Amino acid sequence: MAAVWAAAFPVVSSLGPHRVWGASACVGYLCAAVAVLSWRSLGRAVSVWIAGIGAVLVPLVVLVLTGGAQSEVGVVERAGLLTVRQGTPYLADPQAVVEVTPYLPGMALFGLPGAVVADGWEPLRYLGDARLWCAAAFLGCLWAAGRVLGGRGTGQLVGAALIASPVVALPLAVSGVDLPLTGLLCLALALAARHRPVAAGLALALACSLKWTAWPALAVVAALLAHRAGLGAALRGTGVAVAGTVLAVLPSALLAPGPLVEQVFAFPTGRGEWETPADSPLPGRLLADLGPFGWYAAMTLLAAGGVAVAVSLWVRPPAGLVPAADRLAVGLCTAFLLAPAGRFGYLALPVLLSVWARLAEAPSRVAPARSRVVAAGSAARPVLVGGDR
Repeated sequence: MAAVWAAAFPVVSSLGPHRVWGASACVGYLCAAVAVLSWRSLGRAVSVWIAGIGAVLVPLVVLVLTGGAQSEVGVVERAGLLTVRQGTPYLADPQAVVEVTPYLPGMALFGLPGAVVADGWEPLRYLGDARLWCAAAFLGCLWAAGRVLGGRGTGQLVGAALIASPVVALPLAVSGVDLPLTGLLCLALALAARHRPVAAGLALALACSLKWTAWPALAVVAALLAHRAGLGAALRGTGVAVAGTVLAVLPSALLAPGPLVEQVFAFPTGRGEWETPADSPLPGRLLADLGPFGWYAAMTLLAAGGVAVAVSLWVRPPAGLVPAADRLAVGLCTAFLLAPAGRFGYLALPVLLSVWARLAEAPSRVAPARSRVVAAGSAARPVLVGGDR
């Protein structure tokens, strides 16, 4: 299925980076399938690494060296450069849609390496590609989340399979800007599940300073903390998250309040001066295309969906990592489907959250069953006393 999915991109996609990824990933997935079928002893491990090379490493290297990328990579790199020069990542008067920065100020961090090496040695400039740093942040967050879960999270093979899957490999190679957000949300959920409210709040603050689509996670993490560690822990975690987000956004809000509101909030919802390129035929977009009434209808449905998710958190708070990830995934799916502008690719974020949570918790669910088997075996073994020893 992964090979078929990848093979469609060179045929149907109008974006060059997507076609490059599709061609390389298709070959990688096909070779991985051959390895599984022909090499029984090590086929699974070999296939995962072959898939990773074909779907991640090769297309990423090719696209970085040739400068092929989705437009948001250039947007993030420009945001880093503008932050160094003027203290805010927003142009005061953008002249084209590619000059709009629809991200919160934290996203500019991934453009700072490019600003540092912009005038340096030519080969060194490749290290300024924002995708490399987005990928590093994502992988680092998944590793840290595994450590938080007591080392029982996704193993090397399972983690590599997740990274090689299309849901991660495609954005990692062609864009990558949503991956740090996803990784930080995974880390925040893991920390909350292990009763660490302050650390969870810090991870949430970082996520919420990247894109406002992370903000629904505040309610989910607060509900998880309240259920697992009490109301005080929930308040501490939420307070740290809100305070950290405010501190990250405040400088740009003071230096460029108009551009921030226009580019970060009005533009993505279809109310800015420039039309957003996020035009997949999702329900909210189809409603918004009907005119002002349709736009308000989409926003009303979006607000109603948010209220419904909030009520579910109050009535039945998530009791663990998987329920919390699922609830956040439902909230994000609702937002992406009903927003006046969106892309099918946005749905990869909630899918990845749910899949990662199950992989991360799977070993911990298996362990008790094994413990019971060992205990039963020990109980069945005769007890030797006295001279019978």
